[in-house]
Amino acid sequence: MFGTSLLRQPGLWLSTLLTICAVHPEAWGQTASDNTDGTVLRLLNWSEYMDPDLLDAFQQETGIRVEELYFENDLARDQMVLETDGGRGFDLFVLDDQILPFYIERGWLARLERDQIPNLSNIDPHWRTLGPQFEDYAVPYFWGTLGVAYRADLIAEPITAWRQLLEPTEELRGRIVMLTDPYDLVGSALFALGHAYNTGVDAELAAAAALLDRQRPHLYAYGYVALTEDADLVTGDVYAATMYSGEALYLQQYNEHIRYVIPEEGSRIWVDYIAVAAASDQKEAAMRFVDFLNEPENAVQLAQYVYFASPNMAAEALLPDEFLADPVIYPPADVLERCVFYDAAMPAAAIRARTEIVADLTRQR
Repeated sequence: MFGTSLLRQPGLWLSTLLTICAVHPEAWGQTASDNTDGTVLRLLNWSEYMDPDLLDAFQQETGIRVEELYFENDLARDQMVLETDGGRGFDLFVLDDQILPFYIERGWLARLERDQIPNLSNIDPHWRTLGPQFEDYAVPYFWGTLGVAYRADLIAEPITAWRQLLEPTEELRGRIVMLTDPYDLVGSALFALGHAYNTGVDAELAAAAALLDRQRPHLYAYGYVALTEDADLVTGDVYAATMYSGEALYLQQYNEHIRYVIPEEGSRIWVDYIAVAAASDQKEAAMRFVDFLNEPENAVQLAQYVYFASPNMAAEALLPDEFLADPVIYPPADVLERCVFYDAAMPAAAIRARTEIVADLTRQR
């Protein structure tokens, strides 16, 4: 996830990207093979964030093949788009609520043709209108929370607070993974200290940086936990990691002892969107794919594949009761009251401070 002012300061943005991002090697140099009608859509996406069976079904129905190209973090995605002149060679992007306004501002997204996406009527208006012009340029994909996934069988006390990760006891030292997203890494420390996630107060950001610096020697790594059966959290090399809600549930299929918690100090609600690239020369086919994903039965299938909450109201009406009742996927109201959204009006200095904090921490590892 990436902030606004860096897009207005290309030098700072590029230096930051080159410092702390890692591009997924599979995302470059891919070529498409022929399919039924020769149309291939290229979707820039997280790995494990699309059901391949749905891609097959879409190709069977339309003759259009969708090829996924992966990025490892938000910074890597944004670098790929910048270096391809706004995403030439891509047709669809998966974007978070933090970066979406700036893709719109840059002119990197195509305006949605609503008559080509009739299933927009299935989307909850709450998620479509979270930001200016969101409903004109992007369709909500999933939403969820940031929290902590941990191995309940390997630690003496369940994790309930950010402080337990940031001031770890002996048993957790060397067994923690922290996300490198500038907002969420710094945000975890701000929550632990009782400060606002979106704060622009220099002293509060400095205190968060100091807390993270004290934590740094006790980490296993900065980064993302793999969503595989040999992931460090599954094998037990890692005891706890900052993670997004559905990812923790995904890993539970490999180890039943993995738990997920939204810390008591509070956390963040995120929303991902799917959008059509302005540079695409296959916009009609891309919008047809977006519409296909939002057919109720398809949206149900996709939600159950990724373990995240669907913004599709028609899909929610069809989802199993146990899915809707899962507090990790759909947190209860009292838990959501402790969660906040990213503030797009965050001052430039606060964005810069977060980025510099993370760059300094990761350089020292």
